[in-house]
Amino acid sequence: MKKKNLLFAALVAVATSTGFTACSSDSDDNSSNNNQIDDQNVVADDASALSLVNGVYSHWQPLSSSFSFIIELNSNKLISFEGEESEAGPVNSRFEQEPTTWYQVKIFNHLLLGIAQDNEAITTISNSLKLGKVTQAGYNAAVGKAKFLRGLAYLKLAQLWGEVPVFTEAGGSTTERQELNVVFNQIVSDLTDAESLLLDYSGDPRVPSKQAAQALLARTYLVWGDNPLSQAEVAAIANGQSDPAFSKTDARLQKAVEYANKVISSGRLALDPEYNKLYGRDYESNKRGTNEHLFTIAHDGDKKDAQGNHQTHCSWTFPFQNGENGNGYTQNHTEVADDDLYDDWKAEQPNDKRLAETYFVEVKNPETGLTHHYYSPIYTPINGKGVDQSYDDAENLEIKQNSVDRIEIRYAEVLLIKAEALVQLGRNSEAAEPFNQLRRRAGIAEVSAPSFDQIKREWDYEFTYEQFSVLNSYRWKDLISSVKQVKNYKHFADDWKEKQTFTSDQEAYFQKVHNHLVAKYNNVRGKHYRQPIPTGLSGEALGIAQNPGY
Repeated sequence: MKKKNLLFAALVAVATSTGFTACSSDSDDNSSNNNQIDDQNVVADDASALSLVNGVYSHWQPLSSSFSFIIELNSNKLISFEGEESEAGPVNSRFEQEPTTWYQVKIFNHLLLGIAQDNEAITTISNSLKLGKVTQAGYNAAVGKAKFLRGLAYLKLAQLWGEVPVFTEAGGSTTERQELNVVFNQIVSDLTDAESLLLDYSGDPRVPSKQAAQALLARTYLVWGDNPLSQAEVAAIANGQSDPAFSKTDARLQKAVEYANKVISSGRLALDPEYNKLYGRDYESNKRGTNEHLFTIAHDGDKKDAQGNHQTHCSWTFPFQNGENGNGYTQNHTEVADDDLYDDWKAEQPNDKRLAETYFVEVKNPETGLTHHYYSPIYTPINGKGVDQSYDDAENLEIKQNSVDRIEIRYAEVLLIKAEALVQLGRNSEAAEPFNQLRRRAGIAEVSAPSFDQIKREWDYEFTYEQFSVLNSYRWKDLISSVKQVKNYKHFADDWKEKQTFTSDQEAYFQKVHNHLVAKYNNVRGKHYRQPIPTGLSGEALGIAQNPGY
């Protein structure tokens, strides 16, 4: 316990020691120093117990957009021109991340901080229950939420870093990495406890619910069922450019189906009939009452929470300065990797309603009435899910607000988890029903028995730029082959300049696109099945053994 408390104190101290600016380093001033507690503190009532756990969100809010700077940039789908090429965004875009790269530092440390604060809250609230200060219902709500958030944090850590230290209110080391089965057993334990403690989904996705815990258990068993690589397996491929063989554990995949069925059979969730109404400030937190948002991280903007959700800033940094009718090439912090991502989808499924929401090739400026086109040689398409169009002039205003809630899990994922697990189990015809629910809404042809390849592509159709890309590649063991698809993109070939006529500004922009595509192709290695174990928030060593190849 002593080691745990020392690390918690150190992490809290460094979390509040430095201020940052821009997408990569927005202020974390609201970190948990004001929520410090010890085992002797006792909350006075149910409300203060819940408030204690709500303080953990100060570690989740700064990560809402930061996850994309690893999960999407470490794929074939996104590149980053965030500042100088030495900045953390471009470094991740080119697969050049190191232990000091800011997004890795930020995410890893804030997840640990949140876990430490969850642990302390569980201990304190348990003491309060024993002393009669907190009711059983209050305990269930607060501790259920703490275990829900802790399980989710450990899942993110395991997916991105593999074996990680496991420490809870019962003890454990903050530096000794545990084998993956130990980590996943802890995740399952936390989420199972949360399932039993939390109430049914009430229509407010900001509040963890029984069904949200079940959905995360379905996700956990799908990830675990696809046999995440061990430290030794990553070491064996760390310096090469060949993917490992895919393998699975059927018993875990069956558990994924069972937990997905629990969510489905509850009857409390549904697909929103209009896909394009899932994203944006006026559609967040189930304001439409359609019950697809299952769990979201609340955001009220930069000035009100620990950090606004910069998805609406980083992917749409300079609204209407670029593209046709723009006045230059002031590059967004994140950019669609190339036109081909739009072209290939349009060729495959020209009637897919999701395409127009995922890739914007033209956007009308409501202030000027001018339409801006985004397609080579003018620009690359825009990540549409990062552009809020849910209210008047949102395209111009939301990048200054950063107030859209981040969707962690929605009902569509539960359906696709079930479909994929069934296909991996060889029960393809059973997978058709959940799979086709997504296709019906999208307006594309249904299938009688989806194949594994169709399942994989459906993840792209439904969830591109929703922080799944590299995590799915880890599961499917196709990270290197999927990244190397960039060799087929329009601006990858050395003669890309000769195929179109460019102005000097356009040529400079697409030269950067070319450079990032080539860097992805050349740099991706087996070691990138893991992220580097980073330093602490102030650059100090955390005492955790490094991942292979870094």
